[in-house]
Amino acid sequence: MREKPARESLPTPAAFINAQSAITGLRGRDLISTLRSVAAHGLRNPVHTARHALKLGGQLGRVLLGDTLHPTNPQDARFTDPAWSLNPFYRRSLQAYLSWQKQVRHWIDDSSMSADDRARAHFAFALLNDAVSPSNTLLNPLAIKELFNSGGTSLVRGISHLVDDLLHNDGLPRQVTKQAFEVGKTVATTPGAVVFRNELLELIQYKPMSEKQYSKPLLVVPPQINKYYIFDLSPHNSFVQYALKNGLQTFMISWRNPDVRHREWGLSTYVEAVEEAMNVCRAITGAREVNLMGACAGGLTIAALQGHLQAKRQLRRVSSATYLVSLLDSQLDSPATLFADEQTLEAAKRRSYQRGVLDGRDMAKVFAWMRPNDLIWSYFVNNYLLGKEPPAFDILYWNNDNTRLPAALHGDLLDFFKHNPLTHPGGLEVCGTPIDLQKVNVDSFSVAGINDHITPWDAVYRSTLLLGGERRFLLSNSGHVQSILNPPNNPKANYVENGKLSSDPRAWYYDAKHVDGSWWNQWLDWIQQRSGAQKETHMALGNQNYPPMEAAPGTYVRVR
Repeated sequence: MREKPARESLPTPAAFINAQSAITGLRGRDLISTLRSVAAHGLRNPVHTARHALKLGGQLGRVLLGDTLHPTNPQDARFTDPAWSLNPFYRRSLQAYLSWQKQVRHWIDDSSMSADDRARAHFAFALLNDAVSPSNTLLNPLAIKELFNSGGTSLVRGISHLVDDLLHNDGLPRQVTKQAFEVGKTVATTPGAVVFRNELLELIQYKPMSEKQYSKPLLVVPPQINKYYIFDLSPHNSFVQYALKNGLQTFMISWRNPDVRHREWGLSTYVEAVEEAMNVCRAITGAREVNLMGACAGGLTIAALQGHLQAKRQLRRVSSATYLVSLLDSQLDSPATLFADEQTLEAAKRRSYQRGVLDGRDMAKVFAWMRPNDLIWSYFVNNYLLGKEPPAFDILYWNNDNTRLPAALHGDLLDFFKHNPLTHPGGLEVCGTPIDLQKVNVDSFSVAGINDHITPWDAVYRSTLLLGGERRFLLSNSGHVQSILNPPNNPKANYVENGKLSSDPRAWYYDAKHVDGSWWNQWLDWIQQRSGAQKETHMALGNQNYPPMEAAPGTYVRVR
């Protein structure tokens, strides 16, 4: 165990783009409008612009003389090649780039624009500055070396990759070699069977992997935005196998990938489907109560379900609830949310209702622009400038296995971010019942990620405070997906915890302590205490009323 974190080490709660941006979409016209506004402000304030232009000119003059004015970030993978610091040409080009970045930031900070306009300007120029990095050209020293080493074939391969992506990948560089994985053979391989199917979901029951098992089952509800097998990737990082080996009867929901026929599926539709799946779990295991686990939008779904059950006085069917990187409090503070005005939200609703669905590829584009250096430009360099194939990485394969959202659910999520309804009793109505999370007195375990750009950790923390019952909150040292995939064999795993939940996430963090290791072990102790008595393992899957059908991973997960 480490000492509590220093005040200066407080992580940044929110990044430029987050879950709301992915659901709403980010229109190019908004970015262009911001750049036009910045240009107009510069023309209206020539003295301010000239002052910073002179500063930039002075810095560029010193750069040409060979001065190194700006240290590079050692964690910036773009400039790790020694040529950027040793070669005079590359050192000067990098220093010129860093000087430009610094003066643009100062120009925006010192301008008389409003705070919102400055935030929009920083956001737009951050994307622009990442795009014009000198590492993104054929003069990149890595590209030059590969060109000579390959006898020019790297350039031919790079052009081939570029043309293929323009034709078949919406113009973005591929992040993974898809041929390296196959659902059911190399990922999602844990043995089990589909024991229930309705129009929205397949319910998978997994074969036990322990001599004894706990009486109360675990039902995992993945996000509707992605496919379920993030919980069952490779054997070394499979959360499903971890749960099974530790005696938990594990059931998994596999959502159907909707199409235009399913445009009317909304949040209430999904809540009803999860309630039906939960009752099947109870019928198969003979347990009165079920432990629920929801990730991302799946967390919102199980919270809405519990509020619905509480209104019906049937909450006793739930033993506990685990929320992984889930937003219930949808107030997000980032520059990208400044683009989500009423007109943008209505336009997003209108587009999805006209099409019947929100295409997963559209969301994937926005997710990629959350971290453009990591998710776009690094692959631009690797695939096009170096002419290499993208790596075979199971997480990125899953991330690129896109799904769609039905128009009604997309509209519900837009309203969720617009109105933040769960922060007050009755603000959200599901299946005809008003939801009051403070009355949901189920014990809860919540996990957030320090580096999560999709569901910022401070919003996940505030979401925990909305719940009734005994609450526990852990802050993992990872991002959105890696906070979920955090097996005990991960040597880099650690988390922050403070048993006293204050109203301010920063105050909570200042008094917290770092703990080495994965949160999986802490969760296991917690969930086992809420899983009833142990009994001899029952190896058969399903029962007379719900016999096993297709073997896991089922059929819905294969639909593209």
